[in-house]
Amino acid sequence: MKKPTLFIIALFISMLSMSENLFSPDKNFQLNFSINNEGIAQYALVYKTKTVIKTSNLGLELKNDPALIKGFTIQKTEVNTVDESWKPIWGEVKEIRNNYNELLVFLEQKTEKRWMKIRFRLFNDGLGFRYEFEKQPNLNYFRITDEKTQFALTGDHTTFWIPGDYDTNEYTYTTTKLSEVDASKVDGTGIGTHGYFAKNAVQSPLMMKTAEGLYISIFEAALVDYSAMQLLIDQKNFVLTSALVPDAVGTKAYMQTPQHTPWRTVIVSDKATDILASKTILNLNEPSKIADPGFIKPQKMIGIWWGMHVPNTMSWNYSHSPNIKLKDTDWNALTPLPQHGAKTENVKRYIDFAAAHGFAGVLVEGWNVGWEDWAGNWKEEVFDFITPYPDFDIKYLNEYAHSKGVKLIMHHETSASVTNYERRIDKAIDLMKQYGYDAVKTGYVGWIIPRGEHHDGQWMVNHYNRVVEKFANNKIMVDAHEPVRPTGLHRTYPNLLACEAARGNEFNAWSAGNPPEHETILPFTRLMGGPMDYTPGIFEIKMSYYDPKNTNQVHTTLAKQLALYITMYSPLQMAADLPENYEKRMDAFQFIKDVAVDWDDTKYLEAEPGDYMTVARKQKNSDNWFVGGITDENSRIALLPFSFLDEKTWYVATIYADAADADWKANPMAYKISKMLVNSKSILKQKLACGGGFAISLKKAGKDEIKALKKL
Repeated sequence: MKKPTLFIIALFISMLSMSENLFSPDKNFQLNFSINNEGIAQYALVYKTKTVIKTSNLGLELKNDPALIKGFTIQKTEVNTVDESWKPIWGEVKEIRNNYNELLVFLEQKTEKRWMKIRFRLFNDGLGFRYEFEKQPNLNYFRITDEKTQFALTGDHTTFWIPGDYDTNEYTYTTTKLSEVDASKVDGTGIGTHGYFAKNAVQSPLMMKTAEGLYISIFEAALVDYSAMQLLIDQKNFVLTSALVPDAVGTKAYMQTPQHTPWRTVIVSDKATDILASKTILNLNEPSKIADPGFIKPQKMIGIWWGMHVPNTMSWNYSHSPNIKLKDTDWNALTPLPQHGAKTENVKRYIDFAAAHGFAGVLVEGWNVGWEDWAGNWKEEVFDFITPYPDFDIKYLNEYAHSKGVKLIMHHETSASVTNYERRIDKAIDLMKQYGYDAVKTGYVGWIIPRGEHHDGQWMVNHYNRVVEKFANNKIMVDAHEPVRPTGLHRTYPNLLACEAARGNEFNAWSAGNPPEHETILPFTRLMGGPMDYTPGIFEIKMSYYDPKNTNQVHTTLAKQLALYITMYSPLQMAADLPENYEKRMDAFQFIKDVAVDWDDTKYLEAEPGDYMTVARKQKNSDNWFVGGITDENSRIALLPFSFLDEKTWYVATIYADAADADWKANPMAYKISKMLVNSKSILKQKLACGGGFAISLKKAGKDEIKALKKL
């Protein structure tokens, strides 16, 4: 009897050595790491006694090499605790706590004489983990054909998703159970480059809600020198598996040791507001690499942009001439279009408007030659990024803008001809520095050149990151459009002020548009990785204003457009509408003039993905607060406590709200503005119209204001 007993004890000890547990600092999360009897690395995650991720496999498949999946044993583990704080250059809060417990597992694949590490960091709001590879004789250069990271879920969760697509994330969101996901049924009309790669494929960040009321976000952080992670759904067992974007020959990632993957993240809470407040994605990115960030200025801008999207107003192109060739065209010989938006007199008008109302920048699109026939032609040499059209006087306009205290913002639409942009970017930067441009909006509309590469593949990820770094070295801020969705890299390069990387406001001008729930989902999905240039502030809601036959419209009320400056976080915000549309409603425009873009504090007051959201933000280095609330297609009452305000202090609340008869379809531009006194004990019940919202500015009240408002 002794031998079996000793055998059982020895087996039990062996099993213990193949499993490790880790708790979050607040003990709410428990991570279990283990190696099964095939030598496969596995993990599981529990939150407050509720399983979030069941036992899930980890590993990588390689091209022409044995997979990094089976045959592993644990050589050793290391545990570490970090509790520190850091101050972002700009952001939602002035200081961020970085507090986690870490488990580093050293794995050996004895048969192949190879080693791999998996690093887990467990925060008070979730988990981050990544694969790491040291330099070693039998693992030097290798190619990944599939990453087999699993997220085994506990049920058929409600999911907010867009189709798995290698080249675009400009879809509206669909809300279904995991078992009901079908990318083939999603309409991509209006998106220039679209095509799902599997019916059961979705993009990350993926937002889910369980039947038990847990909110779960699955995403990644610090996407560097790797392909973006999308997800395949096992719709019977509810297991998600990472799906990397391939290159032109089907390889998912090229690696050379020492190297590591991006972090895979699982953010969890029983409160939706905690998901929005999470800073785990940022904490998993490297600190800023910009030694002197003084050139980085969060700001508001206007732009020669919306006029190109609404009917019968402006154009990017200078002429109608077809079949333009960059090298051979005499631009002065072409007949200019009267509606060309970037002509000198029109740009000057925008500069005057910006100066009169305190806007720091004016974005000018369509200033440079080449716009005549680029769209959809997959041309290699479309733009040179230095030659202005004959009617755009670059020297005069920059001098005029600077004399008014305004700076022009450069636009580099690459037409997705990336090799062309990389050849010409140095000269483009020289031109910007010559004329004092310190910000650029990049664009990647179209199928990528080199042909066969994808917007979200490793090749393009490296390009986007090189561009941001190059602009940082030249003290230039970046607003990137049509890039891979951000993953917190703005911590490392805070000159990356904003990205598009989702379906923006412009779709409302010329397509089926964005449904009213769209803006209530984006903060839980796309904005998890960083700020978005959503271009809010549209006051002329219906496109019939420009063309009586046009039935398109923005799918919000005017008051909701104001609220978006608070709910859609960005340190670079555009007042997107035409100046003349603001001049007709200067009382509402006052909120856009007043609202800040950089913050000391943020309080997410209420939220439900796909339904509603209310957030309060405290202006950087100021006592002023701003509040924004939005809803979906349903009217609702927001309950707004002002407990975040300083105690024993009265504030003047200026409330920009939907009028009683406002409705995003029937009466979208009906709004009302009122003032009242509030303090930290006040509670406001605010009605939001269908597709509506509200925006509030809060400023400390003077004695005279208190007396006047108390009389009302």
